[in-house]
Amino acid sequence: MRVSSRLGLATLAVTAALIAAACTGGDDDPASPTPDVTTTQPPAPTTPPEQVAEDIEVLMAAFNRGLNPDRIERVGNSGDVTHAWYLADLMQFFPRGQTAEDLNDAWRQLTGVPREHPRGWQASTDYLIANDIPAPADYFRLKTGLLGFVGNDWDPFFDDPNADVDWRLVSWGGVAIDDRPVEDANRPCGNCIPALNDPPLTDVAGGDWYPDDRTVFTVEVNGEIRAYPKNIMEVHEMVNDTIGGRRIALAYCTLCGTAQAFFTDQLPEGIETSTGTLELRTSGLLSRSNKLMFELHTFSLFDTFRGRALTGPLHDVGFELEHVSVGTADWGDLKEARPDAMIVNQNTGQLGVYPLDPLGDRDDNGPIFPVGDVDPRLLIQEQVLGVSHDGITVAFPEAAARFAIATGQPVEFRGITVRLDSGALIAETSEGERITTHQSFWFAWSQFNPDTEIWDPA
Repeated sequence: MRVSSRLGLATLAVTAALIAAACTGGDDDPASPTPDVTTTQPPAPTTPPEQVAEDIEVLMAAFNRGLNPDRIERVGNSGDVTHAWYLADLMQFFPRGQTAEDLNDAWRQLTGVPREHPRGWQASTDYLIANDIPAPADYFRLKTGLLGFVGNDWDPFFDDPNADVDWRLVSWGGVAIDDRPVEDANRPCGNCIPALNDPPLTDVAGGDWYPDDRTVFTVEVNGEIRAYPKNIMEVHEMVNDTIGGRRIALAYCTLCGTAQAFFTDQLPEGIETSTGTLELRTSGLLSRSNKLMFELHTFSLFDTFRGRALTGPLHDVGFELEHVSVGTADWGDLKEARPDAMIVNQNTGQLGVYPLDPLGDRDDNGPIFPVGDVDPRLLIQEQVLGVSHDGITVAFPEAAARFAIATGQPVEFRGITVRLDSGALIAETSEGERITTHQSFWFAWSQFNPDTEIWDPA
C-alpha cells in the first residue's frame, strides 16, 4: 500500500505516537467528558479581524513547522468563540509542551472556561461539541486542509461538495487509510488497520486454540453461522467475507465496543464495481469516537454506526447498507450450542500470532477520543443491546439482561423480548420475529440514538 502523506511516514509515525501518549491519561486528559462548566464572559476582542484571519490561515496551513505563539495569542484575543474549533483541532497534534499550553490558554480566552476545566484536545473538543459551538465560516476548507497534511488519500472525501458530514466532529484516528487494491487485500499495509478478506476458517474442533471464555462475534446467514474472535477483530476491525451465499462485511469499532455487519452484495442502481460487490475498509478517520469506514471502489465515506453513505457516488444515490444481526457470545457457549459453527483460523495469513488481549487496558478509563456530551442514565461504557424496531428504540443493558434470563425472569419491554440464542442476546417481536441488533458501549448507542428508552429490570 502507498501511504501518501504531506508530512511523510516518519512524521506520521511520530504524530501517532504523540496521540497515543496523549490518550494514556494524566492531568490534562479526563477519564470522561466534563462539558458542563461555568463560563465567564470572554473579554472584548483586541485583534483586528484581518489579522485574525491571517493568523488562523498560517496556523492551520503550516502547523507541521511549528506554531507561532504570537499568532495563537492573537486568535485567543479575537473575541470569536467559533475560532476555538481551530485551536482545539491543533491541540491533537500538540498534546504536550509549551505550544500545548499556548493553545489551551488561547482556547480558554475565547470560551471563558476557567482554568479548573480539564486541559487538552479531548476535553476542549468535548466542550465545543456538547455546547454545539458553531463552526467558523471557513472551517471546512481549513479543517480538511489540516487533515490533508496527515494523509492526502482522504482528498476524495473532502472534494465532495454534497458531503453529509459535520466536520466539527471528525478527527484523525492516528492511522492511515486502508486503500490496498482488492487483489492485494491480504498483504501488509504499513500504518493502516488492515481489513481481512475471506479469512481461513476451521471447525469447532480446530478452534481449540481460542479459550472458551473469550468473546466471539457471530454472524448467521441462511443457516450458516460464523465466529470471529474478538482478539482478531481488535487487530483488523474489518472483515469482508461470504456466509450462506451472501457477501457481508463485519466492522468492529474498538473505540465504541460495537461489532456491526452489513450485506455488501446488492449494488444500488447506477453503481458498478469491478467485483460486483462493495468492499468496506477502515478510513483512519473518526466521528465522535466512531470509526468512519469507506467503500473502496467508489471512495464513499460511511457513517459506520448507521451504515449510511456520507460522501461520494453512494451518497449521491442515498445508499444505506442493510444491517445483519451480530451476536456477542463466549466461544465455549457458541460451540456447545452450534457444533456446526466455523471460526476464523488463528493463522490468517497476515500476522503470525494474535495476542489474546491486543488492546490491554486502553479503554478502561472511558473514551480516548472526543465524544461531546454523554447521556448519564447508564455508565459511559456499559454494554447495551441496541434495538430499533417499528419506530421504537430501546437499549437493554447486557449484564442485567443476562442476569435476568439466568434467574428465569422475562426480559420484555415495549413489545420486544430479549433472550439467549447460542450464547448471544437476541431480540424478537411479540410474534417471534427476529429483530436485527448489535451491542455497543452506551455512550456510542446513546449519541446516535438520543431518544432511546432503557429497559429497567426492576
